[in-house]
Amino acid sequence: MAEVEREFIHERTLIGLDTAAANGNHGGRPPAVDGDMLAIALRRRDANEPVTSIARHLSVGRSTVYRMLASYDDEALRTDDQ
Repeated sequence: MAEVEREFIHERTLIGLDTAAANGNHGGRPPAVDGDMLAIALRRRDANEPVTSIARHLSVGRSTVYRMLASYDDEALRTDDQ
């Protein structure tokens, strides 16, 4: 009996997630970085400013800045290769 109830809960959860996604709601944490912050970080990196200073200015962690810049660089390489 408990297994059947658990399966019903699982199915209802999936239906709820699908409905939310159809309405434009997605779970998870919102991104810490937006396009403006990326532009600022890129300008400061081009000026040879240390990542620690960039992160402090943007009020995010250094690892966030490293990930953001690496993601941007990877995307730039992909578009250059095409």
